[in-house]
Amino acid sequence: MIALALSILSSTMIFVVFKLFSKFKINTLHGLTFNYVTACFCGIIFQKETVDFLAIPSFSWFPFALVLGALFIIVFNLMAITTQRSGLSVVSVATKMSVVIPIIFGLVYYNESLGFLKITGIILALIAVYLASIKTKDGIKIKRSNFIFPILVFLGSGIIDTTVKYLEGEFIAKHDIPIFSATIYAMAGVIGFVILAFQASKGNFKFQFKNVLGGIALGIPNYFSIYFLVQALRSGIFDSSGVFTINNVAIVMFSTLVGILLFKEKLLVKNWIGIGLAVISIILIAFEKF
Repeated sequence: MIALALSILSSTMIFVVFKLFSKFKINTLHGLTFNYVTACFCGIIFQKETVDFLAIPSFSWFPFALVLGALFIIVFNLMAITTQRSGLSVVSVATKMSVVIPIIFGLVYYNESLGFLKITGIILALIAVYLASIKTKDGIKIKRSNFIFPILVFLGSGIIDTTVKYLEGEFIAKHDIPIFSATIYAMAGVIGFVILAFQASKGNFKFQFKNVLGGIALGIPNYFSIYFLVQALRSGIFDSSGVFTINNVAIVMFSTLVGILLFKEKLLVKNWIGIGLAVISIILIAFEKF
């Protein structure tokens, strides 16, 4: 339970840092690239076992980690495009609704239990995510020509979570979690620097130290969000469908509350309803287990 709570806390901190990116006008791509470097170093630092870096490519999870690293930065860019074209609420809904993909995977591949309380909790959680994420009275409006982008964000986010669960169960030894995470972030960082190098060759790159600081501030909770999520999946407190549901809906709930407390955001009635449903969904899923 502690690992799950720390995963939720880490992901909520990511929300806070992203908000500060906007406030301090930090270049998102630059900050994100340095965030991956920071997260990579966190994985190396917290790896208790001695690391033979030359042996890392021989690990069975290595090719999957490279794919995940590429997916991290690809999905981020898709999120940026979706935000520009359809708004932040669409991105938030697409990202958090993607929890249905690892839930279905857990139920089918691992034959996880699906009782009445869990079914009700999952349905309420999805409704809660939608209601808490939509900050406009008119709801979501997406042009037909832009519809592909939130779909790709939905699929990409769901595939990332599902792959993490699969690798955690099949390939990753307990003492390899930090270096596994570091490898993912290293790959994402390399791709980020390639993009920055391309920008520099076109004369579009401007170095600002605040982008480095922003990346460091983001990278630390980013690393721990993955680290503690894997630990939560291994804790046995809930099965994977329960962990992913509670993790996602709690992140939305606490991020919304932090937005009120720190950034003076105004919530609509449906946002408060979403928060209430989030609490109920967590309780139902917890009761299913116990």
